[in-house]
This record gives sequence, C-alpha cells and structure tokens, in this order.
Amino acid sequence: MKNKNIFKICLVLVLSLVLSSCNRSISGKSRLTGLTFNEPNSGGYIRSNSFVKHEVPLGMVTIEGGSFTMGQVQDDVMFDWNTTPNQLHVRSFFMDEAEVTNSEYNLYLQYTKDVFPPSEEKYKHVYAAALPDTLVWRKSLGNNAVLTENYFLHPAFADYPVVGISWLQANEYCKWRTNIVNLKKLIDKGYIKNIFASDSTRNFFDSERFLYDSDRLFAEDSTIYKKGVNQKVARKQGAERPSKDAFRGRKISKADGILQTKFRLPTEAEWEFAAKATAGNRDYNMIKGRKKYPWDEKYTRASDRKNRGNQLANFKQGKGNYSGISGWTSDGSAITIEIKSYPPNAYGLYDMAGNVAEWVADVYRPMIDSEANDFNYYRGNIFTKKMIDENGKVVIAGEDIPTVYKTLPNGKIVPEETPGTIKYIPITKTDAVYRRNFSEANNANTGDGDLSSSRLYESSPEAFANNTNMYNSPKEPEIVRNDAGEEVSKLDTKKRTTLISNETRVYKGGSWADREFWLDPAQRRYLPEYMATNYIGFRCVADKLGPMSNNNSRTTRNR
Repeated sequence: MKNKNIFKICLVLVLSLVLSSCNRSISGKSRLTGLTFNEPNSGGYIRSNSFVKHEVPLGMVTIEGGSFTMGQVQDDVMFDWNTTPNQLHVRSFFMDEAEVTNSEYNLYLQYTKDVFPPSEEKYKHVYAAALPDTLVWRKSLGNNAVLTENYFLHPAFADYPVVGISWLQANEYCKWRTNIVNLKKLIDKGYIKNIFASDSTRNFFDSERFLYDSDRLFAEDSTIYKKGVNQKVARKQGAERPSKDAFRGRKISKADGILQTKFRLPTEAEWEFAAKATAGNRDYNMIKGRKKYPWDEKYTRASDRKNRGNQLANFKQGKGNYSGISGWTSDGSAITIEIKSYPPNAYGLYDMAGNVAEWVADVYRPMIDSEANDFNYYRGNIFTKKMIDENGKVVIAGEDIPTVYKTLPNGKIVPEETPGTIKYIPITKTDAVYRRNFSEANNANTGDGDLSSSRLYESSPEAFANNTNMYNSPKEPEIVRNDAGEEVSKLDTKKRTTLISNETRVYKGGSWADREFWLDPAQRRYLPEYMATNYIGFRCVADKLGPMSNNNSRTTRNR
C-alpha cells in the first residue's frame, strides 16, 4: 500500500512538471522584457509555441544534412564532363522513403475532379492538366497496349511508381499534398470542422489562403473555421485534444507551428546527397564522392551470405534483357516493380537507383559552375510576391481575376495557378534595388553566360532582343486566331539543335529501362518540364525546421 502511494505521488509530481513546462513554453514571459505572451490582458502578443514538435511527415524519413562531394569523381567514360565534382553543403530535410505510387497519385486526381468538376466551363482544363500520359508506354515496334490501358488504374499496379508525369505535374502534386496534409491536421485538432462532410465548400482548401485570407476561404460557411479551439467540437469530432493556449479567439498563424512545411521536389544537390547516403560511413573514398551506388557494395549484386547474388536494383541487364532468364529472374520485374522491393540505403530510402528515374527541381545546365553557391545549391529560383489589389487585399485567381490558362509546346492546356489560390507575381527591379543577395526575379540564367552575362550584350543589346535564350531550343507555341476567329496554337516548326532551356529540368537515377551506368547517383540527365516518359517518376521532400539533427546534444557523436 505504501509503495502504491509513493507511486501516485511520483506520478503527480511528474505530471505537474510536464504541465508546468508546457505552460511555460506556451504562455511564458518574455526573457528580455517581462511581458507575458498569449495573454489578452497583456496585449495578446504571440509567442511561437516552442513545445510543438516538428514531426516527421507521413511516408518520409529524416535526412540529416552535411557536406559532400556532388558530381562524379570516377573516370568520365562518356567524356562529356556533365557531372564535374563540387564540394557542397545541404541542410537537413525530410524525404519520401519511396516514389509516389499510382494509388497515391490517383487519390490526388479524385480530389481534383471533385473540387474542380470538368463539366464546369471555368474548371474544364484543371483535371485534364493533372492526368498522367498513359500513352508513354506505346512503342512503334512494341506490343505494350496492355500497359497503356492498365498500368495506372489497375489494382495490380497500385503500389508501383506513377509514370507519365511531367515535371510540371509533379510540382502541382506537391502543392496539393501540402494543402491536404494541413487540412487533415486542422480537422484532427479541431481547429476547423470536417469540410469533407460539407458540400458547400466542395472540400477546397489552400494553406496560404488559410493563413492570409481565411474569411474569404470559408465565406460560404463561417462556422467551419474557429478562431481558436472549440473544445466541445473537437471532442465530438474525435479529434486530438487541443493544447491549452486555445489561441484566445485569434486566428491561427505560422508562428503557432501547426501547419506542415511545404512539400516540393528535391533539389539536385539534396537528391544526390540522399542517394549517396554517406552518413556514418568512415571510408574516405565514400565521403569524397567515390561511392558508385546508393548501397555500400561495389557491385549491383549482394555479397552477404543470405542474399548473395541477388540484384540490388531494378535495371536493364543488357540488350533484350530486362529481368533475366525465365525461371531464374535477376531483378524481379521486366518493367517497374512495386516500391520497397529492394533493400533501402543507409538513410532508409528505397529505389534511389533503379525502378524509375526521378524528377528534381533544378533547371538543367551542362555543368555546375565551380563558383556556384556552396550552401543548398539550386538553379531555378523565381522570386515572387503576393499580388495585392488597390484595397490592400491579396488577389485570388479565379475569383478576383480570371484563371489564366496556357498551352504547352505539346498542346496540353494547363492553368498558370490553381483556381482559388493566391496570385503571385515576380518581384520587380524596385523590390531588389537595395539588395545585395539578388537583383532580379528569374535566376535560371544566373552566371551561365545567357543574355545579360554575354560579352556582346552591352555593346549590341538589340541583337539579343528577339533571342533571350543562349540555347537553340523549342519555343512555347504562339496563340493566334484562324480564319474563323478561333484561338489556335501556332507550333514552333523551326529546326532546333537542343532541348536545353530555362524550362528544361534535371532528372536523376537509373530506371528499369536503363543500363547499370545510370545507377550512379552522380549521373544527370534532362528533359523539358512539360514532357513525360514511362521511366521517370518522382518523390517529395519537405524542409526540416530547427536543429539539423533530432539529437539536440551539442557534443559530437563521433568522439
């Protein structure tokens, strides 16, 4: 009996300490001024909730950042010097443990069709723009009709990586995933009602608009969004019990740490860093970029006693050999294969070599300049700002202004921004006039010898007036009117010598259709952002906030 009482006392003390620490982190005082945070009687000033943990997003693993050699250090057998080595540093981030699958992408399509019905004139191109190109399986001299008709939707391929997705489509999926994850969080915590049960909102939700324009986002039903937490509603909906701050009637802000950081495509540096997975590897050659595959083996077959001889990736073995001899399969599949069919690398990432190659965020250039930014390198920044109307309110695409659609060089019609989202515009020269870190909105050409960096530009700018691209690549179709007065696309029929442009993107990793050479994480290829193939898929990343490691200790773990 005495032991039970002691246990109860200890339990009460522990709970008291936990609750007091929570209260201090949520409603504590300013360390420098003495003002109390999150108290209406003290001004209601917001303090970021430091008690909120930055959880690992579903389906992702933590990639602890660091320094590594990006590019190829081994002999360049192609002699194109397309992967010149550079010492770079990347921040910590979260990354999908496997590629986005057919079933996951189909969920996105179902949601898009529900929210933006193709039957409505103003939305007729939104759903179609998201559809994968199933015709990528066609071959002039191949019998692949069964894949064209079944690969994306048939249950047999549900957990296979989605293909036929362009870079543009992959980016739109990342935006949608950000919104849907944040919506689910807000519903689970009781901050908003379950809008999936409400026909009036059509389930539309946008994270940026929620933060900056929630009154208009939920204008059709003002009871959906609660300024603060309704404890009874939260419990009735079976949601998690909200924290004690309850926001005191104010709107949720980014400072509350509730919303998920944006999902996006990985940069080329992040993807290669994660694929090489040199973390914990003390081999000097591995650290300095001489790691040939995502795994530690020097060959594509396992050498351990249990799995000896098994292939470690799904790739093309040789001419006319995609899986091996019948009855004695080398890699398990003639095309793609179900995700997680092979062992993960040291970070817990699957298929960073083989199965499908993957889109990354960067604009392609033949080489990475040796003077490029050595911290979180990325080419392709377009700096934007929210479009503000004369009343000082953010402009909503499809509401305040019509949704703008554009025709891609392949004839596909896509919206420039999703209807209902905040309209962004490029920054102006005035916005950057006193900046030292950037000078213009579009930075795809920075330092690559294009236009403004040309030695002839200042002496004869008119010579470049009609050619703002140093590469002779296809141009976007011109919209003209035919004899009937209809708008049609005038396609670019001129002879072109390259696909390289500011709309050409990098993809990394070998695929089921590639030979062993492309399994090296340092290798890089490119394709216009509007094109799709049957061997390129994608996975998402999200930025990790706060400490670079989950281990908050300042002492090094290597001692």
